Amino acid sequence: MIKPSYSVHISPPIDQIGVEERVSRLTKRSIKNESKMEALKMAISMMDLTTLDAKDTPGKVRQLCAKAIRPHEAMPHLPSAAAVCVYPTMVRIAKEALGNSGVKVAAVATAFPSGMSTRKVKLEETRFAVNEGADEIDMVISRGHFLAGEYNYVFDEIAAVKEACGEAHLKVILETGELSTLDNVRKASDLAMYAGADFIKTSTGKVQPAATLPVTLVMLEAIRDFYYREGKMIGMKPAGGIATAKLALQYLVVVRETLGEAWLSPDWFRFGASSLANDLLMQIVKLETGVYQGPEYFSKD
Repeated sequence: MIKPSYSVHISPPIDQIGVEERVSRLTKRSIKNESKMEALKMAISMMDLTTLDAKDTPGKVRQLCAKAIRPHEAMPHLPSAAAVCVYPTMVRIAKEALGNSGVKVAAVATAFPSGMSTRKVKLEETRFAVNEGADEIDMVISRGHFLAGEYNYVFDEIAAVKEACGEAHLKVILETGELSTLDNVRKASDLAMYAGADFIKTSTGKVQPAATLPVTLVMLEAIRDFYYREGKMIGMKPAGGIATAKLALQYLVVVRETLGEAWLSPDWFRFGASSLANDLLMQIVKLETGVYQGPEYFSKD
């Protein structure tokens, strides 16, 4: 049953034009060079480097873990990434490769990316990933049930996965590209937080559109309102389609202006975008040396 403090009516209607206008205003703000370097390094520290391919191998996962610990060998002063995100079968390999680096292991679960499986299978997969050493679980909601208005079903499933997570943090993926409207994005955000999500996440990266700034703003406003109502901070993770440093900095501006500086931390904000890493590194090298390096200067994984 849905908790008494939650109701589908708690979600306000969304003014799409108003959201787009606010995003437009925020993304036109400029960042001075001295602040830009700090922001670029912050973005690196917020990345969940991800490999979710059917052809993933232990070697590829170990290489990604090495990059997460030290994003660029020539710049040992750069921060590590926040986490490495893999399939459950690769969790133990990632855990061993990361050692005591402080980089977390996130595992996708619950029949990622479709979510089309039984609850029993989803819970077993979640427990398996946690037992293998996952610090975080990225689950997908059942979009079909949500779009059919079966909100109790989705709520109960999230709550059950949260319980199966034990001490691991739960990120709930809404797959906003399939939710059709910003009203649905807001409603799914509220539902996930009341069901026990530690983070809400836009996308699997397997569906287009993935993360967008308007969708992210709606989710951030849901987090803000939840914090004011319940006194609990919830994290946010836009994922998919964030490939440039310029776009990443725009996301950070939107986070700061919506939630404040407290959320500008890997504990509360993440980027799910491995392709972003090298562009961030290119911009950092440019600021430090005055010269751009080509993409081939940096490791691909």
